[in-house]
This record gives sequence, structure tokens and C-alpha cells, in this order.
Amino acid sequence: MTTKKLSKLFNPKVIAIIGASAKEGTVGNSLMKNIIGSGFDGIVYPINPKRTNILGVKTYKTLTEVPDQVDLAVIAIGAQFVPDIVEDCGMNGVSGIVLISAGFSEIPGEEGKRLLSRISATIKKYNMRMIGPNCLGFIKPSIKLNASFANRMALPGKIALISQSGALCTAILDWSVKQNVGFSHFVSIGSALDVSFHDLIDYFGSDPQTTSIVIYMESLTDARSFLSAARAFSRNKPIIVLKAGKSSEGAKAAMSHTGSLAGNDFVFDAAFKRAGVIRVDTIDELFHIALSLSMQEKPAGKRIAIVTNAGGPGVIATDTLIDKGGLLANLSDETMAELNSKLSPNWSKANPVDVIGDARPVDYQVAVEACLKDSNVDGVLVILTPQSMTDPAETARMVSKIAVKYNKTLMASWMGADDVKEGREILESNNIPVYDIPEDAIKSFMFMSDYTRNLESLYETPAGIPRHFEPKVKESRQLINDVLADNRTVMTEYEAKQLLHNYQIAVVKNGLATTEEEAVEISENIGYPLVMKIASPDILHKTDVGGVILNIMNKEEAKASYKKIMDSVNIKKPEADIRGIFVEQMSKRKYELIIGCKKDPIFGPTIVFGMGGVAVEIFKDTTVGLPPLNMALAMRLIEDTKIYKLIKGYRGMPGADISAIQFLLYKFSYLLMDFPQISEVDINPFGVDERGGIVLDAKVILDKNTVIDPKNPYKHLVISPYPSHYIKPIVLDSGLEVIMRPIKPEDEFMEKEMFSNFSERTQRFRFFQLIKDISHEQLIRYTQIDYDREIAIIAQVTDEGRPKMAGVARLIADQYNETAEYAIVIADPWHSQGLGNKITDYILTIAKEHGIKKVYASILAVNHIMLHMFRARGFKLTKVEDGYYAEIETDKIIITEEDVKV
Repeated sequence: MTTKKLSKLFNPKVIAIIGASAKEGTVGNSLMKNIIGSGFDGIVYPINPKRTNILGVKTYKTLTEVPDQVDLAVIAIGAQFVPDIVEDCGMNGVSGIVLISAGFSEIPGEEGKRLLSRISATIKKYNMRMIGPNCLGFIKPSIKLNASFANRMALPGKIALISQSGALCTAILDWSVKQNVGFSHFVSIGSALDVSFHDLIDYFGSDPQTTSIVIYMESLTDARSFLSAARAFSRNKPIIVLKAGKSSEGAKAAMSHTGSLAGNDFVFDAAFKRAGVIRVDTIDELFHIALSLSMQEKPAGKRIAIVTNAGGPGVIATDTLIDKGGLLANLSDETMAELNSKLSPNWSKANPVDVIGDARPVDYQVAVEACLKDSNVDGVLVILTPQSMTDPAETARMVSKIAVKYNKTLMASWMGADDVKEGREILESNNIPVYDIPEDAIKSFMFMSDYTRNLESLYETPAGIPRHFEPKVKESRQLINDVLADNRTVMTEYEAKQLLHNYQIAVVKNGLATTEEEAVEISENIGYPLVMKIASPDILHKTDVGGVILNIMNKEEAKASYKKIMDSVNIKKPEADIRGIFVEQMSKRKYELIIGCKKDPIFGPTIVFGMGGVAVEIFKDTTVGLPPLNMALAMRLIEDTKIYKLIKGYRGMPGADISAIQFLLYKFSYLLMDFPQISEVDINPFGVDERGGIVLDAKVILDKNTVIDPKNPYKHLVISPYPSHYIKPIVLDSGLEVIMRPIKPEDEFMEKEMFSNFSERTQRFRFFQLIKDISHEQLIRYTQIDYDREIAIIAQVTDEGRPKMAGVARLIADQYNETAEYAIVIADPWHSQGLGNKITDYILTIAKEHGIKKVYASILAVNHIMLHMFRARGFKLTKVEDGYYAEIETDKIIITEEDVKV
């Protein structure tokens, strides 16, 4: 299924309304009125076996009788009749369906599921696309199509709206008309049996008429596809989400509404942040931020200057700014001098810049321009309250003239109604967003600032890991299998720390004793002071049963402590499965952290980091992330906690080794990636100070019901990890040793070096033009890829004693993984050694393995080497202008054993 089907669905020439009705007040009647009464220029066929015409339009008994090829069928009939009608649509070549009908997943029992299963199978059988069921429909104002039962038409605009709630759609529609907010598309997806958020993000992301995407979300069923689509487009088109169900009660209501799972709200925050998605809390915020981003540049930071003619609104704006984590800009000496020389002596002499109540338009002009010029300022909010000497319209003109000179965020709040109406219109016509109250402007600014920061973290070049990391995967797998084979899901502390130690996560010296003699021997080997703890999968809270003794100082105390713990546990928990006594060196660190994991029903394993110890539930200073992590993402996880200020060094106190904590999170994420059987991990506390960090206590809980797919070992993750199984060393005929491997973000500098040394001929063959310089943003695009959608295999060689990139081949697939564009470049020093052939054969093998059906490429006519290579592999070549278009069906690619050997 491709976007071509969605294109026909949203741009139909012929529409059939199945369930059209002449009866007032019915959905079928509303659909008829909306589609034929909104100016749609296509052909509309009502389908109703009981009528000859509806609203003067000839009616047909069945779809088969319609004389034209139907592009879109809008269905509003009883749920029990829908499967047969969908089958009829498929047989008659319909491309798209909007299923208005309800009565499926929202109804308990098996009947609804059975009907949905039939519908889903039919859609796939005929390669159709469907919106719904249980939806309002959609509106596309640019072609005057209202294929919904909403009571009004949306205004044309550049925002695409996707909503799970049809009722909310009608409320937003009413609000938008009054607020003069327009849409490129207005879509209610309902239960999203087929077309879901990710399909529409892909479609609208490629739509030139859409500048931003706003979403009302209650639940999510395919988190991996959603995040993949959002990450692909969020850097160019803002995606703003209003996620309902923050409270547990709200989540239950959302779940019953959509028939889908509702995950932990903190995890949704983490997922949105990871994908560059902006999350808002109200409908007003949803559209305020969409309009602001469409009108203004994103702020570089969170420092704002406020220019106002009234002290009160300036104070309110400041309070909101600080509450949302923003900063009042510290105006430079030059700015202060300019304001002092040009404004009234009575101005506030500080930020907020209060130009006082009798401010003229020129005073606003001076103040706004001075602030926009200041390098300490990321954005400016201009507030105007209508006073007797104020000229709102002329002030708006002055501010608008200044705005075009500077590439900074500028917002306005013209407070009032009729008195400021003209001024507001002037500002909006000059792409300056205007807010009724300054608090809303500040909130939008902070959303924009957070969006900037999230994008920066997404595309920051990560540092390399500080040292080699090679976990003991085989030993860890055996440990986990042994626990599960023992019919247990809870690891003992000894086992949990073994598992962490296997992933090079530092644990204190320890051992497991099953006799008093062993306890003494282990104690002597480890050294004092010691702690002893009961080792039992049946006892999680050891202190409750007298299962912990601290500060053991010698072998006599060790022997006595062993007996004391055993006696206490046998009395208080006689049925417990006791594996021995866990003996551990006591260790004290200045700061206590928590590092944990919880498997979310929607997003899979999540990583929790923050302040640990016994007060973790009280202070709740934690943040959540998703694996996989690199060093940059790990740093953002650390920075988003309050304890970061302490562990980096505070008021002269020595700080902890932050890079070591980053590396720890990196290693911990690999543990979660490698073992989907892990349900929960609780490392609390992880002690840390200037001497380093160490695991003081750890719990691991497994999921015995996890089914592992050997062909897809990372199925439990929502973000595709680095595909290390594609690392393949080869030796060319020349004797050159090459490592073919997937590209990774850390390769940015190596790729930049390769690009900078291309000859003009190599540049033209790869890019069809000369590239003077390659930017950081372009390199990010090439090195930070979504492995679900793209694969880039580099050829790494060792030259002059260091690794270099000798070439790179790339496959960029469509969102349905059906077709992929191929490109390759080999750096000049390694031409004519057969490297291009090797890397091409390898990446074509990967394409076939991924299920891609067709690979295509564009080649200049003078690139004879590439043309020969494609001909030798059976590509079909078609002449186009000054080059060729090459394509091959992957089932015609011959894979040898050598190609797949890794």
C-alpha cells in the first residue's frame, strides 16, 4: 500500500455515498448535504436500494450499477452490513473508504472483533485504504470537499488536523471558524483500523500545502510506526499533539472509547520528546503553537525580552515565563544605553521594558529593535494595552517594519477587543502571531523553545563511547534462561548483580554463601565492613523479615550474622525458597541515583533515571527515556533532572564523573535491547561521587510470557537500534581490508572528511552537481537515520593509522517498505578496486531481506561505470534527459551464500 492510494482517497474525482438518506437528521442525509452542498467539483453517486433519488440526485441500488470508477466510498450503514459492502468496494476497484459506521471495537464481546477482522482482511486483499470506523469523516477545504457529517465547512489553510474524537472535531471546527484558523486537511480517524497517525504523518509530511500537523490523541496502537513517521518529518514540519488521558481515570476513559491500550503518561512525554513532537495541554495551545511556528522562526533558546506599556501585564508574563522554565533576557550594556538615550526617563530600566502608558509608536519601535538586536535575546514579546494616548494600529505597523529585519521570534499581545482589532489584523498580516493575553504568548514561546531543544538533541552529533564495550551476552542469556527454567520471574540480588556485571556495570564485591563456613570465607576474601542479605526470590523486602545485617566487621560477626539471618527468616517466612546469604562489601557514596526499567504496554522497555534512595517516591526527581541511547541522548536524560546540578559539582563540592554516568546509561540501554524478557529493573541506589559509581542494590523481574522472534530480535523496541548484525569484514582483490557496516551518528566527522576530498567528477556523479561544502545539517541527515526506513552501508578502511570512510551506499525506502531509492559514492583514493561492486551486492541483499520489492536509481549518462554495474545485475535502464533511470525487482536479485555471510 502506498501514498498513491491515500492521494486518491483525499483527492477523489468520483465519490459513492453508501447509506445516503433523504431523512433529515440522519448521518446519511448530512453526508449528502455536505458533499454536494460545499462546492465539490467531482461526481457524487448516492447508494440506497430503497430510493430513486436523494436531494435531486439519482440514486443507485448497488455500487456495481455506478457507471464510473469510484475513487472514494463513504459508508454509513449498520455495522453488521459493512463487511459485505467493503468486499463490494474491493471488487469494484474502489481506492479509498471512509467508514463512518460505529459498533465494532467499542462494543464488548467477540462479534465486533469478528466484523473488524473481516473488514481488515478485505482491505488488504484489495489493496485499499480506509479511514475509520467510528469516525466523523474528513474535510479538504482546498477542493471544497466535506466528506463528513460535521455541520460546517472548514476554512482553507496550512494546518493538517488528525483527531481520534469525532465530537472534538466538531468543537474544534466551530472554534476554528471563529478564530479564523484554516486547514489543509481535517481528518477524524476514529478507531483507525487501517489508516492511522503514522500513515497521515507520512502523507501530510510530503504535502506541500501543509506546514504543520496537529493531533488529538487518546491512545496509540502502533508506537514504532508513529515514532518513525514523526522523526522523519518533525524537523521540517512541526507536529503538535494534544494527548488526552493524563490521569489514570482519563486513560481508562480513552481506552474504553477507542478500544486500545493507554500507556503511562510519562512515557508518552519521553516518546514525543524523542521524536521531536510538541505536546500541549489545551485546544487553544494546540493551534496557538501551530500558528506561531508557521509565522515565526523557532527561538534559539529560552531567553525573552518583554516590551510593554503597562506594568501589570509585564509582571504576569514574567511569572508565566519563570513558571514554564524560561528566562528573562539579561539585556546587554549596549542595549541599556540605547534605551536610556531614546526612551522616556521614566522607562523601567530593566527587562520587562516598560515604555510606560503614554508610549508613542516610535517608542515601541526603538524598544523592540534594541531588544531584537541584542545577542542575549532569543525572542521578544510586545504587549500593548489600549490607553487614551495609545495608537494600536500605527504601533502595529512600526513593529511589523522592524520584524522583517531580524531573524528572531517575535510575538504580540494586543490586549482588548474593538480598540485593538485593526492593530491585530496588521500584525497577523505581517506574520506576527497575536494573543489575547500575554500568558498565552509566553506559553507558545516556551513550547517553541522546547521544540528547538528537542530537535537539537535529536540531531546532536554524539560523542564516541569512552572505552570499548563488549557485554557478555551469552552468559547473560544463560542466566536469564536458568531463572525462567527454575519457574521464577524474580532474580535474587546476587543474580541481578551478575547480570549487570555482565554488561560492565560496576557492582560492589560480593558472593553467595550457603553455609556459615562459606560466609566466613567469602567475607575474608572481600574485606570488611560487610553487609549480609537473605537471597530468596520469594523475599523482595528483606528488612521486613530480618534479612539484612549491616556493618559486619570481622569473621566472628560474619559467622553470627549468617546464623541470625537464617533463623529470623525461617521463623518469619518459613515457606520461602532460600538460596543462601548474599555477602557484599559495604560502600558509601555521596549521591544516590536510581536507574531503572519498566516495560510499557505501548512503548516497550523504558529507562528511568534520577534521584534515588529511600526518598525517590517523595521527591520524584526522575526522567524517562527510550532505548536505544547514545552518549548525547544519555546526557539529555541526565540534564533533565534536578539532581544534575548536584552531581556535576555544586558550590565548590566535587562533582561526579558525568561521562561515566552517560556510559552507564548507554550500557544499560543495551541490556534492555538485548533481552526482551526483562520486565522491570530497579538499580536503587546507584551510589556516585568523584570516585565513580557503583550498584548498591538491584532488582530484576522477568516476563515469562515473552515470545522471542529470532528473525526480529528487536521487535520489543519502538525505535530501531543500530543493526550490528550487518557488520561484515571483507578483503578486496588488492588485499585491502574493509569493514562494511551500517552508518551511525558518530560517523559524521569521518563522512565530512570523505566528502571534502571528493573530486569534481565524483561530486557530479553522486549529486549531479558540484557541492562546495557540506553542512552539519546535511551530515546529520546522512548519518542519523531511521534504520526502519533507511539503510546506509559504509566501507571503513584503515589509512594513515586511523579509520576512514572509503565509500557509502544508501537505500531510502518508502514508508511501506515497498520501493527504495539506491545511491552510492566511492571516495577517489579507492576507485577501481571493486569496492563499488561489493558494497552494491551487499546492500541489494539487505534490500531483499527487508522485503523491499523494487530498487531504483538515477544515473548520469556519462557515468559508464555505474551503468555497466547496473546492467551486469539485471537492472532495467530507461533513458531520461541527460541520464538513465534504473530499476530492478528484488525477486530477480540472485543472493549467494557469500553475500549473506556476516
